[in-house]
Amino acid sequence: MPSSARKKAAPDKAASPVSMSDLAKELGVSVTTISRALSDHFSIGPATKKRVLQLAKKRNYQPNHLAAALRKGKSKLIGVIVPHIYGSFFPAVTHGIERAASKAGYSVILCQSHEDVELERQCLETLIGAQVEGILVSLARTAQDLRHFQKVQQRGTPLVFFDRILENAAVNAVVLDDRKGGYVTTRHLLEQGCRRIAHFAGPQQLNIYRNRRQGYLDALEEYGVPANEELIVYCDMTLEDGQQGMKQLLSLRTPPDAVFAAGDFTAMGALHTIRDQLLQVPQDIALAGFSNEAFTYLLEPRITSVNQKGDQMGQAVIQLLLDVVNQQPGQPLQQVVLEPELLVRTSSLAGREPAAPKAKPASRKPAAGRK
Repeated sequence: MPSSARKKAAPDKAASPVSMSDLAKELGVSVTTISRALSDHFSIGPATKKRVLQLAKKRNYQPNHLAAALRKGKSKLIGVIVPHIYGSFFPAVTHGIERAASKAGYSVILCQSHEDVELERQCLETLIGAQVEGILVSLARTAQDLRHFQKVQQRGTPLVFFDRILENAAVNAVVLDDRKGGYVTTRHLLEQGCRRIAHFAGPQQLNIYRNRRQGYLDALEEYGVPANEELIVYCDMTLEDGQQGMKQLLSLRTPPDAVFAAGDFTAMGALHTIRDQLLQVPQDIALAGFSNEAFTYLLEPRITSVNQKGDQMGQAVIQLLLDVVNQQPGQPLQQVVLEPELLVRTSSLAGREPAAPKAKPASRKPAAGRK
């Protein structure tokens, strides 16, 4: 090798964060002295404080607030697990959670299960490891039981569910009155003169889809319209499910004259197929969804949907969590139920001869408040 050749310089390794131990070693003092100087403790003289602060600035020392909080037994962290953050609903809920948590002096760690119960379990372990003071959960679509939450309960960590819970689950929760939402949406379609109303129903182990379907059936019964299983499509509520399910419905000997989808993405998929078949909404088939996703207002025609009030739900979840934190052992579980709001738009205004309810309407279980 020629003498003029130079060796390649080794790439710099990422510098490790400077710790209090590093500062203490450089100044020849104890870690306790560094800690007290940085917190302006009265026991440390001005000269020592000045030396510590100057070195901390020079070495770009960043205090580990989480470690300090854990030493005091309080992390001031709340863990949140959501199925996803696309669309409008879960971002609105997390916005409400973060805003209310910040006012209460907490920070939020957000995790996504991506509708996978195995990832949901991993998220839970991560939050437990982070020593969060409370956990808020909206279940993944594939969740079948709550066994993976037993560890949280055994540790005494406050646990609150929102939007999605399992059937007959005894938990603290904030939910929407999804049954009423399904009822008022289907009733609206009946009042537009629709008689063969199809329904896209999601996984029935989850409260939101089970209750929306029940509301649909309640309205049909009230108006004397027989329920027809061939008009109910069970699916995972994706856009593709809406497209394929609508093809199935249009292939029936007597296709539906209206569709109520338990989710807006599925409603949009149905709209695509209806248009592909050169049919019109609402003239040939009226259409309504659920969740009030932003695109429902931007599509043509604009899609009738149910407002789930995500921001309000997020704030209610934090309030319930704080109630659980402060309640005495043995207190009953609480469930907060929010009122849905039907937003009527062009897609459902069929304008046919309106239906009339039977003389004796079917009774509905009234929406509960805070239980």
